[in-house]
Amino acid sequence: MAGKPAAIVFDVNETLSDMSPLAGRFAEVGAPPLLAKVWFASLLRDGFALTAAGDKQAFAHIGAEVLRGLLPARDLSMEVEEAVEHIMAGLAGLKLHPDVPGGVRALKNAGYRLATLTNGSTETAETLFTDGGIMDHFDVLLSVEDAPAWKPAPASYHYASGVLGVPAEQLLLVAVHPWDIHGAARAGLRTAWLNRRGGLFPAYFSKPDYTAASLEDLSGVLAVG
Repeated sequence: MAGKPAAIVFDVNETLSDMSPLAGRFAEVGAPPLLAKVWFASLLRDGFALTAAGDKQAFAHIGAEVLRGLLPARDLSMEVEEAVEHIMAGLAGLKLHPDVPGGVRALKNAGYRLATLTNGSTETAETLFTDGGIMDHFDVLLSVEDAPAWKPAPASYHYASGVLGVPAEQLLLVAVHPWDIHGAARAGLRTAWLNRRGGLFPAYFSKPDYTAASLEDLSGVLAVG
C-alpha cells in the first residue's frame, strides 16, 4: 500500500450506527421485528435501482414509501401513516456501535482527517455523533443528497474526493457493506472492511485493502500496512 491515506471516509448506516433497535419499532406498531431487515434491504435495493436508472431520491423518502408498501398487509396496532412515522422517527434515536467511539478517537489521534459519506442524511449523522460524543472528531459530514448519485455509483465517491480536496487514491473508505467496498474500489479509493460478524467477503466484489474485526482494531491494522 503506497503511503498513509490522506483522509478516511466512513459509511454511517450499520457501519457506525447500530440499526438493530429498529426491530423494536416494528414490534411497537404490530409488525414482525424481522421485517426491519427486509425494510432496510428493500430501501437499499430501490435506492440502487434509482441510481442505476440515473435518478435519485432522499433516503427518508424511499424509506417511508417502502414502509407503506410493506406495512398495510400486516395486522398493525395503529394507522399505517402513524406506523410509518413511528418507525422513521427511530432513525434519529440510533446509537453508535460500542467499538465506534474508541475507534474514531484512535484514528483521529493517529493524525487522520475523518469524514462521512452516507446514503442517509447529514442531520441523522450529526445527531448520532453528537449523542455519542465524537462529533468534534470529524472534519466534515457528507451525504449523497448533495452528490450526483447514491453510493455505490462512482460519482458519489468522487464527490467526497472533491469536497475534501484529496485525490481518490488517497482516500480510505470504511464500511461494513461489501457493495460499498466494491463501489469505492472501482472509483479508485482504498478500502477497509469492518467484519464484525466474522463473515466471508463475497468473491464477486473487489477485495478490501484492509480488514478489521472492529473499528477499534482498524488503527492498528493501518499502522501495520
